[in-house]
Amino acid sequence: MTIQQLRYIVTLEKERHFARAAEKCLVTQPGLTIQLKKLEEEIGIKIFDRSKIPLEPTPLGLEIVEKAKKILREVDTVRDFIIEQKNILTGKVHLGVVSTLSPYLIPLCLREFQKTLPDIQFIISEDSTVGLMNTLETGELDVALMATPTGNSNLREFPIFNEPFMAYLPMHHQKATQNTYELDDHDRDNLLILEGEFCYNSQLLDICSLGTSNAHLNFSYEINSIETLKNMVRQGFGFAIVPWLSTWGETTQTKANSIPFAIPQPAREISLVTSDTFSKKLLAEKMSQAIWESLPDALKSMTTYRKIRWDDSPYFSKNVQVKI
Repeated sequence: MTIQQLRYIVTLEKERHFARAAEKCLVTQPGLTIQLKKLEEEIGIKIFDRSKIPLEPTPLGLEIVEKAKKILREVDTVRDFIIEQKNILTGKVHLGVVSTLSPYLIPLCLREFQKTLPDIQFIISEDSTVGLMNTLETGELDVALMATPTGNSNLREFPIFNEPFMAYLPMHHQKATQNTYELDDHDRDNLLILEGEFCYNSQLLDICSLGTSNAHLNFSYEINSIETLKNMVRQGFGFAIVPWLSTWGETTQTKANSIPFAIPQPAREISLVTSDTFSKKLLAEKMSQAIWESLPDALKSMTTYRKIRWDDSPYFSKNVQVKI
């Protein structure tokens, strides 16, 4: 016995005609007849007297139909309750943010979160791209903010904005005071990247048309902080390509300066990402809107980009296989 079969017999009792009932149920008449026969055989009771015109339920069949109506009302109540729960914006939300974005975006949007979602308690953590994808799939995180597309069919992505990359140069660099930056061969050999953040590095190596980096340094390093990279640049150890938000609000440094790339600027797409089973669509919409409202006007007004993917990068694929 199925809910759909109960809907069929309730409609048949109302219409007293197979063709009309089938039309109401959006099913073929033979399909409706087969389902009725299956139900009657399963319970061992004849629900309708087919010899009567119009169709009539048997006395016992009428009782079954009345009970079916009650069951269907309860089913509808449960359905409405589920829909209502999906739209309730209360409780705890575990939010993960990629470490190259979190220090710059989260302080901007927290007040808007409090204003838009006052009854939500956000539990915020930072992680690498790979870590965020894994914890979304295991259910440890509800939502994540990260660069997309991920190429992961188990995740759903809600793009919010594009963030350009900036060249971060020491002041002694010959291009440090130019209006726009174009990469040259010398700079390719001096690119500093982050340890373990394969998504971010894949984008940088794509911009620079490189397969490897750091070959010029006579030491190795394991850095997972944009700010540490920027401080290394200030001390003359190469140059970096950093996200726009990491430079927003900075005054011209005495030892380094951020320069935009020529249009179309290379940029990363930032999205709110959930598992494919995440049901609170309204929450995702409210969070995305709050983040957009929190962005600096200068970032929202930028429209010409060259989006840099990372999910199909050979560098990313090679390193993530090792990491996982």
